[in-house]
Amino acid sequence: MSAPAGSLTPPRLRFGDFAQLASIGVRTRRLRSALSALGIAIGVAAIVAVLGLSSSSQAGLLNEINQLGTNLLDVTTGQNFSGQSVPLPLAAPGMIGRIAPVYDVAAIGTLANANAYRTPLVPSVETNSLSVAATNLNLPGTVGTTVAQGRFLNSATATQPVCVLGAAAARRLGIGQLFAGERIWVGGMWFYVAGILKPAALAPEIDDSVLIGFPAAKIYLGYRSVVDGRPAIGNPTEIYVRADTSQVNAVYNVLATTANPENPSEVDVTQPSSALTAEAETKGAFNGLFLGLGAIALLVGAIGVANIMIISVLERRSEIGLRRALGATKAQIRTQFLSEAIVLALIGGAVGVGAGALATAIYAHTKHWTTVIPALAWGGGVGAAILIGAVAGIVPAIRAARLSPTEALRTA
Repeated sequence: MSAPAGSLTPPRLRFGDFAQLASIGVRTRRLRSALSALGIAIGVAAIVAVLGLSSSSQAGLLNEINQLGTNLLDVTTGQNFSGQSVPLPLAAPGMIGRIAPVYDVAAIGTLANANAYRTPLVPSVETNSLSVAATNLNLPGTVGTTVAQGRFLNSATATQPVCVLGAAAARRLGIGQLFAGERIWVGGMWFYVAGILKPAALAPEIDDSVLIGFPAAKIYLGYRSVVDGRPAIGNPTEIYVRADTSQVNAVYNVLATTANPENPSEVDVTQPSSALTAEAETKGAFNGLFLGLGAIALLVGAIGVANIMIISVLERRSEIGLRRALGATKAQIRTQFLSEAIVLALIGGAVGVGAGALATAIYAHTKHWTTVIPALAWGGGVGAAILIGAVAGIVPAIRAARLSPTEALRTA
């Protein structure tokens, strides 16, 4: 519909015109704009980094689980009605090995009364939370780890005072490099160190252990049981079972009964990969504090943007008065300053997304994770920046629009 004759039609501004006008304040006051956008950039970077690191960590852990396999089952000693620990039967590993889908079984027996020290001069109370455990020779392959240095036990060294250290055990004992003749003090005597294992993600208790052969544990440390009136090796305290992936649930259901037919309720059966998967899914539960700090930084940034926009309105009264005198409407003035606040916040958001993504990529690379930046992180960061710019700029924009041409030009 055309305007009545003699009336003046306010000029219409295209989107490109508003974008150009919105960039005027940013381009002419670069340092002030940069400092105002810094708060938003820090807040957005914190949010993107927290969400990105959490997602990358989850992806890395799940990838490690997939590589190690989800078909490992763990059988441990349970408790009876009086709360006492019940040892697994000596025949339990052999019985479990007869289950058709099971293709690998390894056992350890933790020696409750033996401790390991770097030397006999170390006070007995400083155990470093290490445990001494007897083990089968196929333990590394069953739990999904390998030897980092040296070699694992064999049929000869399993009968001698020779041990292998878990990854954490070696670190706590101060053994970073394995040398010939390396020894540690175990259960009141010297044991030679044959090797050091890599971390066992599915069996973290192995990392804290000093491992010796079952025969050596019986001979040198008195870890034995009695079978038919004769001394035998000690009872296992934990059994690791590998089964066909398609039959894991079926094996899980019969493990307790197979391990201890007389008292299956005194046997605990778990699937380590399930616990690690649950851990991966809950890693984001502790991100609330960091996200809160990011939100505070965003709030500070919003205040900074609002402050610079109010100052900008006061400094640019002559511009506002001149534009109004030339026919600009209140809506156009309001849109100009609101757009300027959004552009300022958007610049901070874009810088923050880039910084957060870069920090995530660098840290993930050092941890050998796949870098994952979820859409919620960068999309939410940019969206939050735009929203903050709109909220922070609405009051200055309204104040600018309310200035009359005469008042603006008189007070300029």
